[in-house]
Order: sequence, then structure tokens, then C-alpha cells
Amino acid sequence: MKILVIRMSSFGDVILTTPILTQLREKYPNGTIDFIVLDSFKEAIRGNKNIDNLIIFEKNKYRGIKGIYNFSKELDNYDLIIDLHAKMRSFMISKFVKGKVLRYRKRALWKSLLVKWKLIKYSVDNTIIKSYFKPLEVLGLKYRGEQLEFNFEDKDLEKVQNYNNFVVFAPGASKETKKWTKENFSELGRLINKEYNKNIILIGGKNEWDDIEEIKNNCGEFCINLAGQLSLKESGALLSRAYFVVTNDSGPFHMARGVKTLSFVIFGPTDPNMFEYDEKSILLFEYESCSPCSLHGDKECPKGHFNCMKKLTADKVFTKIKSSI
Repeated sequence: MKILVIRMSSFGDVILTTPILTQLREKYPNGTIDFIVLDSFKEAIRGNKNIDNLIIFEKNKYRGIKGIYNFSKELDNYDLIIDLHAKMRSFMISKFVKGKVLRYRKRALWKSLLVKWKLIKYSVDNTIIKSYFKPLEVLGLKYRGEQLEFNFEDKDLEKVQNYNNFVVFAPGASKETKKWTKENFSELGRLINKEYNKNIILIGGKNEWDDIEEIKNNCGEFCINLAGQLSLKESGALLSRAYFVVTNDSGPFHMARGVKTLSFVIFGPTDPNMFEYDEKSILLFEYESCSPCSLHGDKECPKGHFNCMKKLTADKVFTKIKSSI
């Protein structure tokens, strides 16, 4: 059995495919499983033991319909193509490459438009991983929970081995409204340090350095800013050694779950029902009447008050942390 799995982006969504890969390998132990991902998100899945060949799609190289066609013609034919992306690029690849196609069904377009136009609140029909599994029921694959995997190497662990006795904060997110306030992160850091005598390590991208430096300065000398200093694999290694992680609805949440570290995830404008939670993944959500209001977050709060994040105070989060560890 030769299988092609397609999930181009984004970082967290690629990690969410790992339960699928686990069951595909169980069902087809001698099969070949290839995986297509965008170059910018390859670190989310590189090193997964269930993938035989990681195929990188370079957007700058394969532009437009002709580029996608040329890319597809470089691939072999497959017995089965599993499209977990379900957008134009993956539609075209699965059209140009020969093989039976199973495709996951995205949210209805009308629903997305009504949410975008602020006519309805957004609510998911199912979790992302359950939606991934739905078209695969014909193969006998069934949802068994959100056992994610995130892989790193020994050299990544060596890079962070000198950091000890710490909690990780990941204050960044793809959209401004998905970010818990800097003031609350700073206050939470002080509360954690006082109660547990833990250092706080802040992670994020280079573009987030200024905001993270502000949190560090307001937090205290026990706070360390590593924004832009670690690769994604090194960040995963760091998360694996953390006492626990506090993160917004963003990639580090799934990385933390993938390395089996206790994580507290903060939701505001987006729907927390996209995922399931257990004793190692704890939801922090204020349940404002106007939330969730967005598919992926916005530049600013549509109502102007940002209550979904502001009312979720550091004290409330700290109380949840104390009751969970």
C-alpha cells in the first residue's frame, strides 16, 4: 500500500495530523506513507517515525497552476491519497496524481462568511482531529483521542540542557486578538515565581521580541527572553523539560502536547471546542457572551472591549494552575 497524506499548513494543524499517521502505520505496517507539507511548516512534522518520505512544497518554485502541475508530475502514483488540507493546492495535486482520494470536509463556506461578516458567533461542528478521521472510517480507522507527537533530536535537547527549574510562557499568536495581555503574563509570572520558585522562560519568534522583552522587564529578573533564539525543534526540546507551559491558542500548545508536557492554553475570540482536553492540557476560557467571534482571530476586538482576554485575569489563571498541578 502506497499512501500520500497532504497537509500543507499551518504549524499546529500539521501536528494535529500525527494521530492519523499513527493509525495508518498500524494498519499498513509494511506500506509506504509520504507526506506533503509547505517548506515553512516542515519542522512541525519532520522526524515523525510514521513517515517514509517528507515531500516539501516550495511556493516560490511551484507557482500557479503550472507550478502545481509540474510538482505533481514529479510524484509517483499512489494507492491512496488522503487530503487533510482541502484547499485549492491540495485539490489540484490530488487531481494530477493518480490514486483514490479521501478528503476531509472543512466547515461550510456559508458559515465562515457569516462569521467573517460578524452576523453569527463561530462554533465548530467537531474537533479538528475528529474531522480528519471522518473520511478515513472507510479504512477502519477510528478516533482514539488527541495523542499528538512532536519530534526533536538529541542535539536540540543539548541546546537547552542548561535551563533548569522553569516554566515556559508562549505569549505570541498569529492574530492580535488571540494574545492574552502582556500585563497578565507579567503578573502571572510573578505569582508563579513566588509560589513555586520557578524561572519563567519566554519563547517566540524574532518578530515578537519587543513584546516578549516588555513582559520580561515587567516580570522580574527570574524571567528569560529566548524569542528568536531557538529553532522550532529546540523549542520543542525546551518544552519537554518544562514544569508546565502557559500558551495562547497557537503552535506551542500543540508542541507541548506533542512532547507530553502539562499545558495551559488561553482562548479568547476563537472556539476552544476545536480540540479536546485532558489532565495534561487545561483550557483557560472566560466564556464571554460574544465569544467565540472569529475563525482565526482578528487585528482588534470587533466590540472594542476585548473582555474575553481582559476578564481572564492572572489571578484566575493562577488559581486554575494551582488546582491542576
